[in-house]
Amino acid sequence: MSQEIEIEFKNILTSHEFMNIKEVFQLKDEQFFLQENHYFDTPQFSLKDLGSALRIRKKQNQFVMTLKEPAQVGILETHQIVTKEAAQQMMETGILEDGQITERLINLGINKADMTYFGTLSTLRAEINYKNGLLVVDHSRYLNIEDFELEYEVTDEQKGKKVFHDLLEELNIPIRETKNKIRRFYEQKYSEMR
Repeated sequence: MSQEIEIEFKNILTSHEFMNIKEVFQLKDEQFFLQENHYFDTPQFSLKDLGSALRIRKKQNQFVMTLKEPAQVGILETHQIVTKEAAQQMMETGILEDGQITERLINLGINKADMTYFGTLSTLRAEINYKNGLLVVDHSRYLNIEDFELEYEVTDEQKGKKVFHDLLEELNIPIRETKNKIRRFYEQKYSEMR
């Protein structure tokens, strides 16, 4: 188990802006790698209501379960490595493997038995070291939706925000209020369930 504070800025992109960023940064298709996020919540969206989220991410051949919770600055992420077999079983049954994450769920007042698997978001991602941060270019598909996003992960919130906004201005991309992938996924799932 590990924990970290994630500070990132994000902006949804049009497909044209996405293609322009690929050109500006000379990104080739082979530089994009596939990662899959498998999302969990209660049928009542208890985690969503708390501003939290739970996923299992498959990246290369590693599976990591991550609980995201609001923090004073950024997001508190709790990570727990799980086996491929455990990940598959959790997706099939909705029953979470015991560990630090289920302990944190209990602290949030959520019974792990109430959790259910909601679905998968697949992302083709390229990463670029950029001005003391990590620039991330994403093309995601989930629940019959396709979207594009630019993220900037940093350790200094103030400096990172300026660098990110300067880059958007240079690229003639308007700043758009952008919800994180989990939120976009949940809102689409919720709208389908209504």
